[in-house]
Amino acid sequence: MNAEVGIKGASRAVAGMAVLLLVAMAAGCGTATVVKPSGSSASRGAATPRTSVPKPGQTAVVRRGDTLYALARIHNITPGDLAAWNGLSNPNAIYPGQTLRLYPGGATATATRPAAGSGSATATRPSAPPPAATPAPANSGIGWRWPADGALVGRFVAGETTKQGIDIAGSSGQPVRAAGPGVVVYSGAGLVGYGELIIIKHNEQWLSAYGHNRKRLVNEGQNVKAGDQIAEMGRTGTSRDMLHFEIRYNGKPVDPLQYLPQK
Repeated sequence: MNAEVGIKGASRAVAGMAVLLLVAMAAGCGTATVVKPSGSSASRGAATPRTSVPKPGQTAVVRRGDTLYALARIHNITPGDLAAWNGLSNPNAIYPGQTLRLYPGGATATATRPAAGSGSATATRPSAPPPAATPAPANSGIGWRWPADGALVGRFVAGETTKQGIDIAGSSGQPVRAAGPGVVVYSGAGLVGYGELIIIKHNEQWLSAYGHNRKRLVNEGQNVKAGDQIAEMGRTGTSRDMLHFEIRYNGKPVDPLQYLPQK
C-alpha cells in the first residue's frame, strides 16, 4: 500500500473543494500522482521569492486550482519553506479547504531585514520540519463507527508515508459506510492509484477518507449520517477488494484504531 499525503481540515464552501486529497495508498502499485488543473489563476502574476517573509499568526486556505508554488509566490515565501512549515514531505500534498501556516512553528516576528548599508537579509526558518503525523487529541467528539466489515489487512504506522490509514478486506459490492456524520467534500477518481475516493468532513478539524471503491453513491455537498452507505467496496487502484480508510486531524493522519470501537 503506497501513500503520499498531507491533510488539514478547514471550513470552506463545499463547491470549492474539488482538487484532491493528496494520498497514494494502493497495494502493490507504484507511486501515485495527482491530476492537477493546468490553468490555475493562483499560479500567475508573481515571481518565485528567493527569501521567505514569514507572517506569524497568518494562514492561507487552499482553494480549487491552487498549488503550493502559486501560494508561496503570492505570500512571498519560498515553496520549500512553505512546505516545511506545514510538514509537507511532498510539495503537491495540498487539497481544497486545507489551511496552510505562513510562518514557522514558534515564530513571533517576520523575517529579519537588514538596516541600510548592512549585509543581506535573513529569514526566520524552522530548525527542522514538523513530524509527518501529529498525535490526535484523546477525544475527537465524534461517535466513530467501522466503515466496513472485514479482516484488517493493513495498519497505520505513525510517520510512515505508505501506512497512513488502515485497510479492510472484503468482497466486491460490499457496503462502505460513513464512519461519522458530516458532509461529503470530495467524490471522484482524480488520484491515480487511489481509485474511487470519497472524503467526508466531520467538523472543522476532522476528515475521513474512503478509497478503492467500486462505486460511489454520494455526491459532493451531500450530508450523511454515521452508518449511511456511501459506496460499494471494490478494487479500483489496488489489486484486491478492500477499503482503505483514513482519519485525519487538522490534515494530519492519525491511527483510526484509536477511535474506532474495538471489535
